[in-house]
Amino acid sequence: MKTALILNGPNLNLLGSREPAVYGSQTLEDVKALCSHACQAQGLLLDFRQSNHEGVLIDAIHEAGLAQAAGTLAGVVLNAGAYTHTSVALHDAIKGAGVRVIELHISNVHARESFRHHSYISPVAKAVMAGFGVSGYALAIQALADMDKAAL
Repeated sequence: MKTALILNGPNLNLLGSREPAVYGSQTLEDVKALCSHACQAQGLLLDFRQSNHEGVLIDAIHEAGLAQAAGTLAGVVLNAGAYTHTSVALHDAIKGAGVRVIELHISNVHARESFRHHSYISPVAKAVMAGFGVSGYALAIQALADMDKAAL
């Protein structure tokens, strides 16, 4: 059974209390439970992580590339938070690791501040999802499973 890595970046540990009008009232633990259910429905194991540190996220992407190459990982759902708009290093890690990534945003970043309209992740992602709230995680997991099956 393959694994789906759900990787969350900075400040996502504050879900439920940070700007609930933008991000909703569900906590990161609620998101983890949602992802667990979605992975079970798709026949995937769940690896759910969050870090406020860019290097930790990069290390996880490197590990994911190796796991995907070994046939044990379906891919990554990445909510890089603000690093989406600033991190060339995450872009390079995804490109270098050759891992399948779905870029995910809880809010519609294109309806927000202009600095959120540019993503360094999008050019190396297989797909981009934004604005579905936390239910976007389940949609992304389904898409990741479909992409993995199509690649076999």
